[in-house]
Amino acid sequence: MMQISLGPYVITEADRDSIWEVVRINEETLPEHYTLQFYYDIYENFPEGFLIARLDGKAVGYIMNRIERGISSFGLNFVKKGHVVSIAVLEEHRKKGIGTVLLNTAMERMKKRGCDEVFLEVRVTNDEAIKLYEKLGFVKVRTIQYYYSDGEDAYVMARRL
Repeated sequence: MMQISLGPYVITEADRDSIWEVVRINEETLPEHYTLQFYYDIYENFPEGFLIARLDGKAVGYIMNRIERGISSFGLNFVKKGHVVSIAVLEEHRKKGIGTVLLNTAMERMKKRGCDEVFLEVRVTNDEAIKLYEKLGFVKVRTIQYYYSDGEDAYVMARRL
């Protein structure tokens, strides 16, 4: 099993038993929540792209991704692309490089699976996340109005792999 050390933090692949920890982090950090089956479906379809950050064995962050086919964010061609479905780090563990390592590791794995690009949706008011994504080479490719359940718009951000 893959393991990446980041100071006292360890990034590993998720397993079925750790899905509940991911649900807990999602519920503590994000306003959007998913059904338990949704988490398991993501895990079953791209387990090597479902990663967890731990400190002393406790989950403090995660990223879950899926592989899709569709129109490129950078042209009109049909491509295989990675979709960052959700990424979150508990507030007290932010600004320590965890999000960067989670994203970079996931993108490497997407590329190994043949993806040409990666995309994600982010709230237009989430300046901290937008700065991280831009630092990692993502660009805003469009805005989706009323994307979130509370009516907030989302930027779709993408980058080539």
